[in-house]
Amino acid sequence: MSDLDKDLVALFAGLDTPGVSDALDKLGLPGQCLGVMPLANYDTVLVGPAYTVQYVSASTPPGTVGDFIDDVAPGDVVVIDNQGRTDCTVWGDIMTQYAGQRCIAATVIDGVCRDVTKALGDGYPIFSKGRFMRTGKDRVQVQAINQPVSIGTARVCARDIIVADANGVVVVPRERAREVAATARRIEAVEAQIRTQISQGKSLRQAREALGYHTLQSKA
Repeated sequence: MSDLDKDLVALFAGLDTPGVSDALDKLGLPGQCLGVMPLANYDTVLVGPAYTVQYVSASTPPGTVGDFIDDVAPGDVVVIDNQGRTDCTVWGDIMTQYAGQRCIAATVIDGVCRDVTKALGDGYPIFSKGRFMRTGKDRVQVQAINQPVSIGTARVCARDIIVADANGVVVVPRERAREVAATARRIEAVEAQIRTQISQGKSLRQAREALGYHTLQSKA
């Protein structure tokens, strides 16, 4: 991971996907990955630059399905576009083991995974549209690496910043990362003040009105 990658990832320390999602809304940016869910209720937030992989239906003879992982850097998030297919997997226990050994941050799939016991046992974070046991071998193949892909209707470009947690996955355009992170922190600060005020006895209506809650996510 480059020094710039590390700087951009650090911007999101202490933030979560709801806060980043609100910031994206405020700035009029798409980025919420519809239908892509965590394999487990992870208690940490995963942040990393995207390494994108696009799968397509297999040719005859079929092409490769997983050798790209040798080129993924530690700290990256593998982002796989399998066109939302749920009939065959593109990630299993061997990929999980190897990704863990290489300190890859997480895997996000517009599609399904398998061998989930291995991922759950190892604590390796996977976000997908479900789980299914049938192999993708001879059914799908890698078409492109580090090209724009679609994940749950959200566009992901290589090295965009991925933020993922128990709530789901959001994509932050790399060139807007600083702006998104700063906006998320401003929103979080206001919400923290609201929580403080209601803990001190104010009504929710009073606290929200006093701090402008209803305009927090409105486009600037």
